[in-house]
Amino acid sequence: MRKLVMMTAVFSVSAGMAMAEPLLGTWRTAKDDNGHSGLIEVAPCGAKLCGTLVKSFDVDGNEMESENIGRNIISETSPTGNGEYKGKVYSPDRDKTYSSKLQLNGDTLRVKGCILGICRDGGTWQKLK
Repeated sequence: MRKLVMMTAVFSVSAGMAMAEPLLGTWRTAKDDNGHSGLIEVAPCGAKLCGTLVKSFDVDGNEMESENIGRNIISETSPTGNGEYKGKVYSPDRDKTYSSKLQLNGDTLRVKGCILGICRDGGTWQKLK
């Protein structure tokens, strides 16, 4: 019985922390080099955060098919304090994964990534829900 109570307490605390995590939810990406954007659903994945591409849009904002739907765009991401997160971001237009720095400010997320000393500005994402 004691073990059950402890497990319930651990899951309750974990769920409360997840609900309080401001990065969770749906984000609209900035347009990439091709003018495409997407919706990223950020959720816990183990002890870290991941963001999966759930919709993709063409240059005119029309929904389009993409082989990357369901792919983690954000992975291995953790908060480091003051609204900053570090992890990895996959860029579909360049087919590369970058070490990322994300900066959360209210309902906007500034995305930057580097690979082998070459850095890229991923633009500002907007939170939808």
